[in-house]
Amino acid sequence: VQLQASGGGFVQAGESLRLSCEYSGFAPDNYYIGWFRQAPGKVREGVSSIRISNGDIYYTDSVKGRFTISKDNAKNTVYLQMNSLKAEDTAVYYCAVRYELLSTRVSDMDSWGKGTLVTVSS
Repeated sequence: VQLQASGGGFVQAGESLRLSCEYSGFAPDNYYIGWFRQAPGKVREGVSSIRISNGDIYYTDSVKGRFTISKDNAKNTVYLQMNSLKAEDTAVYYCAVRYELLSTRVSDMDSWGKGTLVTVSS
């Protein structure tokens, strides 16, 4: 299993970024791809997840209405469109995969990609 996150950067508060997670090495139909983030000095938290087969989606409350998760099955890629970014969104963002069941717990995820840094300046 390989997961490659990209798209991080430095933006001002209120601006947007789109993260990409390209996945390979597994048959994706029964998997959830999740985005997690870890801010400096804080624990890693689940942000959003999507089931590859049917598009079942989850968002944590703090990003609802601002972030949108989507997928392009032909490109084996999951996206996280982040709008109206806030300073508190600053973190390293990771994508991870879990078989069959939705979970936002770090310990439940089966594989992780390397993170991509998002810095939001206020």
